[in-house]
Amino acid sequence: MSYKVPRFILKAANAAVSAVILFALLVSGTYAAFALWDNGQIYTEAENVREDMIQIKPEIDESEPSGGADFDEIRSINPDVRAWLTIDNTKIDYPVLQGENNLSYINTDVYGNFALAGSIYLDSRNDGAFGDRYSLLYGHHMADGNMFGDLDKFKDREFFEENGTGLLILPDGVYRLNVFACLVVNASDNYIFGPAAWRDDITELLDYAAENALYIRADAVRSLGQSENGKIIALSTCSSEFTDARTIVLAEMSAYLSEE
Repeated sequence: MSYKVPRFILKAANAAVSAVILFALLVSGTYAAFALWDNGQIYTEAENVREDMIQIKPEIDESEPSGGADFDEIRSINPDVRAWLTIDNTKIDYPVLQGENNLSYINTDVYGNFALAGSIYLDSRNDGAFGDRYSLLYGHHMADGNMFGDLDKFKDREFFEENGTGLLILPDGVYRLNVFACLVVNASDNYIFGPAAWRDDITELLDYAAENALYIRADAVRSLGQSENGKIIALSTCSSEFTDARTIVLAEMSAYLSEE
Protein backbone atom coordinates (compact mmCIF):
# COMPACT_ATOMS: atom_id res chain seq x y z
CA MET A 1 0.00 0.00 0.00
CA SER A 2 1.54 3.29 -1.09
CA TYR A 3 1.68 6.31 1.17
CA LYS A 4 0.96 9.74 -0.24
CA VAL A 5 2.75 12.65 1.40
CA PRO A 6 0.24 15.27 2.46
CA ARG A 7 0.27 18.37 0.31
CA PHE A 8 0.85 20.73 3.24
CA ILE A 9 4.09 18.89 4.07
CA LEU A 10 5.31 19.24 0.47
CA LYS A 11 4.47 22.94 0.54
CA ALA A 12 6.33 23.36 3.82
CA ALA A 13 9.37 21.50 2.48
CA ASN A 14 9.40 23.60 -0.70
CA ALA A 15 9.11 26.76 1.36
CA ALA A 16 12.01 25.67 3.55
CA VAL A 17 14.21 24.89 0.54
CA SER A 18 13.29 28.22 -1.03
CA ALA A 19 14.14 30.01 2.22
CA VAL A 20 17.53 28.30 2.39
CA ILE A 21 18.30 29.20 -1.23
CA LEU A 22 17.19 32.80 -0.66
CA PHE A 23 19.33 33.04 2.47
CA ALA A 24 22.34 31.66 0.60
CA LEU A 25 21.80 34.18 -2.20
CA LEU A 26 21.51 37.02 0.31
CA VAL A 27 24.71 35.94 2.07
CA SER A 28 26.65 35.58 -1.17
CA GLY A 29 25.28 38.88 -2.45
CA THR A 30 26.22 40.63 0.78
CA TYR A 31 29.71 39.13 0.66
CA ALA A 32 30.14 40.15 -2.99
CA ALA A 33 29.02 43.70 -2.18
CA PHE A 34 31.42 43.84 0.78
CA ALA A 35 34.27 42.46 -1.35
CA LEU A 36 33.66 45.13 -3.99
CA TRP A 37 33.54 47.83 -1.33
CA ASP A 38 36.65 46.51 0.39
CA ASN A 39 38.51 46.26 -2.92
CA GLY A 40 37.48 49.82 -3.71
CA GLN A 41 38.80 50.96 -0.33
CA ILE A 42 42.20 49.39 -1.05
CA TYR A 43 42.47 51.22 -4.38
CA THR A 44 41.21 54.49 -2.89
CA GLU A 45 43.67 54.36 -0.01
CA ALA A 46 46.55 53.60 -2.38
CA GLU A 47 45.59 56.52 -4.62
CA ASN A 48 45.23 58.85 -1.63
CA VAL A 49 48.71 57.96 -0.36
CA ARG A 50 50.15 58.46 -3.83
CA GLU A 51 48.54 61.89 -4.16
CA ASP A 52 49.78 62.89 -0.69
CA MET A 53 53.32 61.87 -1.53
CA ILE A 54 53.35 63.64 -4.89
CA GLN A 55 52.64 66.89 -3.04
CA ILE A 56 55.99 66.55 -1.30
CA LYS A 57 57.94 64.87 -4.09
CA PRO A 58 61.58 66.01 -3.84
CA GLU A 59 62.47 68.48 -6.55
CA ILE A 60 65.67 68.06 -8.52
CA ASP A 61 68.31 70.68 -7.80
CA GLU A 62 69.04 71.89 -11.33
CA SER A 63 71.93 74.02 -10.06
CA GLU A 64 73.89 70.81 -9.53
CA PRO A 65 75.04 68.96 -12.68
CA SER A 66 74.28 65.58 -11.10
CA GLY A 67 70.94 66.71 -9.71
CA GLY A 68 70.09 65.63 -6.19
CA ALA A 69 67.11 66.68 -4.09
CA ASP A 70 66.02 67.62 -0.60
CA PHE A 71 64.49 64.59 1.11
CA ASP A 72 64.12 66.18 4.54
CA GLU A 73 60.34 66.58 4.40
CA ILE A 74 59.54 63.12 3.12
CA ARG A 75 62.06 61.51 5.46
CA SER A 76 60.44 63.27 8.40
CA ILE A 77 57.44 61.05 7.60
CA ASN A 78 59.55 57.92 7.16
CA PRO A 79 63.35 57.77 7.40
CA ASP A 80 63.31 54.53 5.37
CA VAL A 81 62.68 56.49 2.16
CA ARG A 82 65.70 55.93 -0.06
CA ALA A 83 64.70 57.49 -3.38
CA TRP A 84 61.88 58.61 -5.62
CA LEU A 85 60.99 56.63 -8.74
CA THR A 86 59.19 57.99 -11.81
CA ILE A 87 58.48 56.09 -15.03
CA ASP A 88 57.14 58.34 -17.78
CA ASN A 89 53.67 57.69 -19.24
CA THR A 90 52.70 55.43 -16.33
CA LYS A 91 51.27 55.92 -12.84
CA ILE A 92 54.61 54.91 -11.36
CA ASP A 93 55.57 58.01 -9.39
CA TYR A 94 56.43 56.94 -5.83
CA PRO A 95 58.89 57.12 -2.98
CA VAL A 96 61.10 54.04 -2.70
CA LEU A 97 61.50 52.56 0.77
CA GLN A 98 63.83 49.94 2.20
CA GLY A 99 63.09 47.92 5.31
CA GLU A 100 65.07 45.56 7.49
CA ASN A 101 63.77 42.69 5.36
CA ASN A 102 61.63 42.19 2.26
CA LEU A 103 58.44 41.83 4.29
CA SER A 104 58.75 45.21 6.01
CA TYR A 105 56.83 47.16 3.36
CA ILE A 106 54.97 44.46 1.50
CA ASN A 107 51.76 45.48 3.33
CA THR A 108 52.85 48.72 4.96
CA ASP A 109 52.51 52.20 3.47
CA VAL A 110 54.96 55.08 3.70
CA TYR A 111 53.22 56.29 6.90
CA GLY A 112 53.94 52.98 8.59
CA ASN A 113 50.28 51.93 8.50
CA PHE A 114 49.00 48.51 7.47
CA ALA A 115 47.94 48.68 3.81
CA LEU A 116 47.34 45.78 1.45
CA ALA A 117 48.72 47.92 -1.38
CA GLY A 118 52.02 48.18 0.48
CA SER A 119 54.82 50.40 -0.83
CA ILE A 120 57.42 50.41 -3.56
CA TYR A 121 60.53 49.07 -1.88
CA LEU A 122 64.15 48.23 -2.52
CA ASP A 123 65.40 44.72 -1.81
CA SER A 124 66.87 44.66 1.70
CA ARG A 125 70.05 43.04 0.32
CA ASN A 126 70.78 46.04 -1.92
CA ASP A 127 72.79 49.12 -1.05
CA GLY A 128 70.31 51.78 0.06
CA ALA A 129 72.27 54.44 -1.83
CA PHE A 130 71.92 52.47 -5.10
CA GLY A 131 75.64 51.89 -5.30
CA ASP A 132 75.18 48.30 -6.51
CA ARG A 133 75.36 47.53 -10.22
CA TYR A 134 71.98 45.79 -9.93
CA SER A 135 69.16 47.09 -7.74
CA LEU A 136 65.83 45.30 -7.35
CA LEU A 137 62.51 47.01 -6.57
CA TYR A 138 59.19 45.41 -5.68
CA GLY A 139 55.62 46.67 -5.91
CA HIS A 140 52.16 45.13 -5.86
CA HIS A 141 50.23 44.70 -9.09
CA MET A 142 47.05 46.79 -8.92
CA ALA A 143 44.39 46.64 -11.61
CA ASP A 144 44.02 50.41 -11.78
CA GLY A 145 47.69 50.88 -12.62
CA ASN A 146 48.73 52.04 -9.18
CA MET A 147 51.90 50.78 -7.49
CA PHE A 148 53.53 48.58 -10.17
CA GLY A 149 50.31 47.70 -12.02
CA ASP A 150 51.41 49.75 -15.01
CA LEU A 151 54.40 47.49 -15.61
CA ASP A 152 51.89 45.48 -17.64
CA LYS A 153 52.08 48.19 -20.28
CA PHE A 154 55.60 47.09 -21.17
CA LYS A 155 54.30 43.67 -22.22
CA ASP A 156 52.68 45.43 -25.16
CA ARG A 157 55.26 45.67 -27.95
CA GLU A 158 54.10 49.08 -29.20
CA PHE A 159 54.21 50.61 -25.73
CA PHE A 160 57.61 49.06 -25.05
CA GLU A 161 59.05 50.44 -28.27
CA GLU A 162 57.67 53.95 -27.77
CA ASN A 163 58.20 54.40 -24.02
CA GLY A 164 60.65 53.57 -21.29
CA THR A 165 62.20 56.70 -19.82
CA GLY A 166 62.14 57.78 -16.20
CA LEU A 167 64.08 59.13 -13.24
CA LEU A 168 65.42 57.78 -9.98
CA ILE A 169 65.90 60.74 -7.65
CA LEU A 170 68.30 60.39 -4.71
CA PRO A 171 69.35 62.91 -2.06
CA ASP A 172 72.83 63.16 -3.58
CA GLY A 173 72.13 62.66 -7.27
CA VAL A 174 69.75 61.56 -10.00
CA TYR A 175 69.77 58.73 -12.51
CA ARG A 176 68.02 58.78 -15.84
CA LEU A 177 66.30 55.47 -16.50
CA ASN A 178 65.98 53.81 -19.89
CA VAL A 179 63.99 50.59 -20.06
CA PHE A 180 65.77 47.97 -22.17
CA ALA A 181 63.98 44.69 -21.40
CA CYS A 182 60.69 43.17 -20.26
CA LEU A 183 60.51 39.59 -19.01
CA VAL A 184 58.05 37.21 -17.36
CA VAL A 185 59.82 34.91 -14.89
CA ASN A 186 59.10 32.65 -11.95
CA ALA A 187 59.25 34.13 -8.46
CA SER A 188 62.09 31.72 -7.66
CA ASP A 189 64.26 32.92 -10.57
CA ASN A 190 67.78 33.24 -9.15
CA TYR A 191 68.99 35.58 -11.89
CA ILE A 192 66.38 38.24 -11.19
CA PHE A 193 65.84 37.72 -7.47
CA GLY A 194 69.44 37.25 -6.39
CA PRO A 195 70.77 40.82 -6.38
CA ALA A 196 73.88 39.95 -4.36
CA ALA A 197 75.21 37.97 -7.34
CA TRP A 198 75.47 41.06 -9.54
CA ARG A 199 77.19 43.60 -7.32
CA ASP A 200 80.40 43.55 -9.34
CA ASP A 201 79.62 41.98 -12.72
CA ILE A 202 76.33 42.07 -14.64
CA THR A 203 77.53 40.28 -17.79
CA GLU A 204 75.77 36.98 -17.08
CA LEU A 205 72.58 38.80 -16.08
CA LEU A 206 72.59 40.68 -19.40
CA ASP A 207 73.04 37.41 -21.28
CA TYR A 208 70.11 35.93 -19.38
CA ALA A 209 67.92 38.93 -20.20
CA ALA A 210 68.84 38.75 -23.89
CA GLU A 211 67.87 35.06 -24.03
CA ASN A 212 64.62 35.30 -22.07
CA ALA A 213 63.09 38.73 -22.62
CA LEU A 214 59.73 39.27 -24.27
CA TYR A 215 61.21 42.42 -25.77
CA ILE A 216 64.71 43.83 -25.55
CA ARG A 217 66.74 46.75 -26.84
CA ALA A 218 69.91 45.07 -28.05
CA ASP A 219 71.87 48.32 -28.37
CA ALA A 220 71.35 49.08 -24.67
CA VAL A 221 72.45 45.59 -23.71
CA ARG A 222 75.64 45.98 -25.77
CA SER A 223 76.33 49.36 -24.20
CA LEU A 224 75.85 48.02 -20.68
CA GLY A 225 78.01 45.00 -21.44
CA GLN A 226 80.88 47.22 -22.58
CA SER A 227 80.65 49.54 -19.58
CA GLU A 228 82.71 48.84 -16.48
CA ASN A 229 80.32 50.84 -14.31
CA GLY A 230 76.94 50.29 -15.97
CA LYS A 231 74.01 49.92 -13.58
CA ILE A 232 70.64 48.21 -13.87
CA ILE A 233 67.44 48.68 -11.92
CA ALA A 234 64.80 45.95 -11.99
CA LEU A 235 61.10 46.55 -11.29
CA SER A 236 59.14 43.47 -10.23
CA THR A 237 55.43 42.77 -9.78
CA CYS A 238 53.01 39.82 -9.82
CA SER A 239 51.74 38.52 -13.15
CA SER A 240 49.01 36.12 -14.29
CA GLU A 241 50.71 34.02 -16.98
CA PHE A 242 51.27 31.11 -14.59
CA THR A 243 51.53 30.34 -10.88
CA ASP A 244 54.11 32.60 -9.20
CA ALA A 245 54.72 34.52 -12.44
CA ARG A 246 56.40 37.90 -12.16
CA THR A 247 56.64 40.74 -14.66
CA ILE A 248 60.13 42.23 -14.69
CA VAL A 249 61.14 45.50 -16.33
CA LEU A 250 64.85 46.22 -16.56
CA ALA A 251 66.20 49.72 -17.03
CA GLU A 252 69.66 51.17 -17.47
CA MET A 253 70.67 53.75 -14.86
CA SER A 254 72.64 56.54 -16.47
CA ALA A 255 74.10 59.72 -15.04
CA TYR A 256 71.82 62.72 -14.90
CA LEU A 257 73.10 65.94 -16.40
CA SER A 258 71.32 69.19 -15.66
CA GLU A 259 69.80 70.81 -18.73
CA GLU A 260 70.51 74.27 -17.44
